Amino acid sequence: MRKPQILEAAAAVITERGLSNTRIADVAERAGTSAPAVLYWFDTREQLLTAALIADEEDFAARVGARLESASSAAEKLMLLIDATVAEPRIDLWIELWARSLHDPEAARERLRRDRVWRSLFAEVVVAGRAAGEFDAGVDPDLAALSIASFMDGLSVQMTLRDPAITPELMGDLLVAHAESILGARISGALDAEAVGA
Repeated sequence: MRKPQILEAAAAVITERGLSNTRIADVAERAGTSAPAVLYWFDTREQLLTAALIADEEDFAARVGARLESASSAAEKLMLLIDATVAEPRIDLWIELWARSLHDPEAARERLRRDRVWRSLFAEVVVAGRAAGEFDAGVDPDLAALSIASFMDGLSVQMTLRDPAITPELMGDLLVAHAESILGARISGALDAEAVGA
């Protein structure tokens, strides 16, 4: 049994049962293997769960990165980042990692590392948009990235908790409006229907 399959199985079980109710036996059953086979890769349950949460975030980042390569403008890239986050079905796993990082130093370090990578991606888009004249030249890329990513995180939590006031459509609209106000530019028309559905 390969390590990525075990991590995928763990992520699926965490999504269904929650972090505290996920056992190694559950992960082994989902992966079609045995508990000793899981423990071959991970010394403890905690190590497995943290690794599964991190792997899920890294998979998301890789998928988003692949889509960004096809974008022709900074505005389109920003819309793709918003669209990908709104459509992501496993935001609950991010929340599990955030909660775990409150008491687990390893999870805290990884959460901080992933947040820095995520924000730097937004900052790079802002830098490119300023250079191309798409965004206000006076915008601070790091502050803009922090503001947009933090607002995105907050809305993601509410949507994942099934707040009836936050629908995916409203989340997308709010994120676009916030980004436009921060960047001093219109980005809402940057993706056509075909690109959004890609």
